Amino acid sequence: METTSRAATAATSSDGSAPREVPHHGPGTRRSVDGYLMASFPWYGLDEAFTGRRWLMQVGTAADGTIEHGSTGHGTEPTLRTDWNGRPDKAARTEKFSGAQRFAVVVTVASRPVRRSADGTGVLEATSVSSAAWLAGAGLLSYTWPAHMERALRQSWLDQQTALAWELADHLDEEPWTTLSLPVDGVATDFRYRESDYGWVLAGSAQGGAVNIGAYGRGMSAYGMGFAVVKDITDYGR
Repeated sequence: METTSRAATAATSSDGSAPREVPHHGPGTRRSVDGYLMASFPWYGLDEAFTGRRWLMQVGTAADGTIEHGSTGHGTEPTLRTDWNGRPDKAARTEKFSGAQRFAVVVTVASRPVRRSADGTGVLEATSVSSAAWLAGAGLLSYTWPAHMERALRQSWLDQQTALAWELADHLDEEPWTTLSLPVDGVATDFRYRESDYGWVLAGSAQGGAVNIGAYGRGMSAYGMGFAVVKDITDYGR
């Protein structure tokens, strides 16, 4: 899924089509409500059962400026820390990550059956639940990459994990995906769900397929969560 919200790392899908690039969801992203207000589709977040902090992240746009997707954050906004106090051992890494990263991010993706290329001469692949799964998987990586690694090794790790995230998103009916039923606007909805060493990812659809929902998190269990349309996106980040 190619948008202007992306980083330099690319992955190629299993069908050999054009490279997909990792959307940047990580710390330091400019958080402006303007893009959210320009969207033609509703935004989703955790429902009212969640009473913690909510914060804006970033929207993704097509070449013509159309808003295609965006994310909303919930919980403690994570930060990546490269200071390991001289302790490269696993215990030190666990201490750094587990203390700060208790969050859940909801990704809303507009359903686009037809998407024109930037030059108007072709058609890009349609957005789908797999698109939401890919964005969620890439988003999780942007917060949980191993900052303790040497830079060259870190990039290799990101390349490998990014390719794997896209491959997994292309095969939602296979392991390690399972089915998890969660409420969306009060209605039980089936999501595809997987866990990893870095957190969890899920993806499904809402409003009869008009929008696709992805989510990822760490330190907060996906079980028992619920999703709902955001009534006022300006409430996020206040």
